[in-house]
Amino acid sequence: MSFGRLERPRADTPFADINVTPLVDVMLVLLVIFIVAAPLMATRLALDLPRAPAARAADAPATVLTLALDAQGRRELDGAALDDAALDAALARAAQADPATELQLRVDARVPYGQVAGLIGRAQAAGLSRIGFVAEPAAPAR
Repeated sequence: MSFGRLERPRADTPFADINVTPLVDVMLVLLVIFIVAAPLMATRLALDLPRAPAARAADAPATVLTLALDAQGRRELDGAALDDAALDAALARAAQADPATELQLRVDARVPYGQVAGLIGRAQAAGLSRIGFVAEPAAPAR
């Protein structure tokens, strides 16, 4: 019979690595949610544009053209009704005569933005770079 220390069985050493699998799973799920939700948030951008008093330009251009577009899609350039080809030709002539010509757009509030963007594109393609928007002045505050 020996008198000595009794040896205890050694327990296994604890597992010291961090399990990152659940973290990766959660991050991938969040990534998928953001990928799906991002386009939905961008298309639901609601704008409520303010009305403001009209400001006067500091430097008035020498030549001004007025292009009006009503809710039915009729266009008039300085009071004359024009179709697509005649409008493009008139804008090109004006840009060639004076590149600093300003095109003032008078567009009905019910006209879709796509039609306004189309008019701006036509003016820029013709060579006109100064484009202004004409709006009704805001109602006075009470």
